[in-house]
Amino acid sequence: MLYYLFDFLDKQFDLMGASVFRYISFRAGMAAVISLLITIVFGKRFINALRNFQMGESIRDLGLKGQMEKQGTPTMGGIMIISAIIIPTLLFAQIGNVYVQLLLITALWMGLIGFTDDYLKIKKKNKDGLKGNFKVIGQVGLGLLVGLVMVMHPDVVIPELGGMGIEDSSSIVTTIPFFKDNEFQYDWLLPYFLEDYTWLIYVLAVIFIITAVSNGANITDGLDGLAAGTSAIIGLTLAILAYLSGNAVFAEYLNIAFIPNSGELVIFSAAFVGGCIGFLWYNSYPAQVFMGDTGSLSLGAIIAVLALVIRKELLIPILCGIFLIENLSVIIQVSYFKYTRKKYGEGRRVFLMSPLHHHYQKKGWHEARIVTRFWTVGILLAILTLATLKLR
Repeated sequence: MLYYLFDFLDKQFDLMGASVFRYISFRAGMAAVISLLITIVFGKRFINALRNFQMGESIRDLGLKGQMEKQGTPTMGGIMIISAIIIPTLLFAQIGNVYVQLLLITALWMGLIGFTDDYLKIKKKNKDGLKGNFKVIGQVGLGLLVGLVMVMHPDVVIPELGGMGIEDSSSIVTTIPFFKDNEFQYDWLLPYFLEDYTWLIYVLAVIFIITAVSNGANITDGLDGLAAGTSAIIGLTLAILAYLSGNAVFAEYLNIAFIPNSGELVIFSAAFVGGCIGFLWYNSYPAQVFMGDTGSLSLGAIIAVLALVIRKELLIPILCGIFLIENLSVIIQVSYFKYTRKKYGEGRRVFLMSPLHHHYQKKGWHEARIVTRFWTVGILLAILTLATLKLR
């Protein structure tokens, strides 16, 4: 909103300093600062409000050191993060931008699903919360919306590597890491006589990616500061990639897809990073508040949609490696347990406990140590992701 106001003042009255709002870097910086202030300044009041409404976490005793000490810690702190993302975005981004609109819808959509799950667990004393089927339906619905918008909206331009983009194409394009000729067309997945249905393959891919990443973030949210810190690292990396993809000069130099109007996502990403870091003020060990599914589901979905919009979805396994390994640890543990129970009559385990961060807790590692190590790996994966721009 402020962008449009100062743009009007600059054009009509040549107001001194108003033109600074044209710069993405300035608006991104302001979005990050406002996001930080919202979480840090109002965080304590919000936590107290959660306590007053008795929104305390119910902890299952899994035999982990220090676990039961967290009983009653306020949850639904994801509302803080979502608010810290949406408010600065509304203030400093171009709201008419289709990509910004998609990200705002994603934050609210998944935030509402997560909020419903948290509310049922806490206030209605339903230990299972929102049924898994309903969560999946919500994730699939969001994926369907995002996929169809990316395919059909007139403002979404099919990118051309190192070029200015082409508005009419029979295929949907993304980029492959580590390859010099790194253009990947989704119609390659189909025989030539089915190329008209490429959009369907793309929409299914979008649904899978959003579901997988949002669930990965949800599973990762098991230690103080782990999900928020990891998400901040990923968000900063995506902000850099969005800035490069939205700049024709940088896109041509790096031979990556130029995506017109995607530069506005830097403002959203900056607010995202600011919200996550500000949340860590209260969520780092020992946590005063948990984000709950309200935060974790929305953070994962936002990351997935950001990557999809800037055509970097094939980098997700690297960039979101922490989420991936946490997901895989659960899949491996459950699958192996079922297999061995069927074969030997008793279930056996690969890890002491899954997700992976609980495995290290069982080994006696302190919670803060595990989180720091995971952050370190996340930073290394982020550096590797950025290195793919030149490593080909």
